[in-house]
Amino acid sequence: MQSLHEADTIVRNRAMNYFASHQRLWLFGYGSLIYKVDFPFLQRRPAVIRGWERRFWQGSHDHRGTHAAPGRVVTLVESEDALCRGMAFEITPDVFEHLDHREKNGYLREVVDLQFDDGPGEEALVYIAGPDNPAYLGPASEAAIARQIGVSVGPSGPNRDYLLRLAAALRALGALDPHVFALEEALLTQVPSSLTTPQEYGPQPGNKCEQYGERDGR
Repeated sequence: MQSLHEADTIVRNRAMNYFASHQRLWLFGYGSLIYKVDFPFLQRRPAVIRGWERRFWQGSHDHRGTHAAPGRVVTLVESEDALCRGMAFEITPDVFEHLDHREKNGYLREVVDLQFDDGPGEEALVYIAGPDNPAYLGPASEAAIARQIGVSVGPSGPNRDYLLRLAAALRALGALDPHVFALEEALLTQVPSSLTTPQEYGPQPGNKCEQYGERDGR
C-alpha cells in the first residue's frame, strides 16, 4: 500500500514534457482554480471539456483536512456523455512551479481538449487525481460526504468553504452540476444558517479574481 507521502506528484508532473516547446498554453480549472486564482495568467475564458464530470472523491490532507481527518475536494472522473464547465487560463510554463506544488496531493497533469464558449477549442492541461493515488477516497452518499466536509478543517481553512465557494463560482459561470449543488444543499441542512449562507460565497465586487464572466486581456 502506498503511503500518503507517495501521493506527492511534483516530480512526476515536472517530468511531463508534452507542452515543453510552448511559450504559452491553456490550463483548465474545474475546482478551486476557478475561484482561487493565485497565479499569473494572460487571459481566461469559460470553457467545457467533454467526457469528464466533477466528483468530491479526492481526499485533502494538505489543504482542507489533515492526515488524521482528511477533507474532500473535487477531482474528475470519466463519464462518456458528461460535460464539465470550468475556466480556462492561458499561462506561461513558469506558472507550473507554483501549480505543481498546489496540486501535489495526488493530482497529475493530463492533456484534454477544451471548447470555449465563444470560439474554437484548444488542447489544455488539467490536474486530475485518479483512483490509484493513495489520497483517493472514492464515492459515498451525499449525506456522508456533506458530513465529512462539514467537520473537516485544514491549513487552507474549513472544507465547507471550499464547497460553498465552488458552488457559487459554478453558478456565476452558469454551470449545472447536480453533484456539487446536492452536496451544498446537504451541507446547509447540517450547518446552522448563522455560520454559513450561500450569499457569503458569491463573487465579491472589485475582486478581479472572482469576476467569473470577465475575460482578462494580456
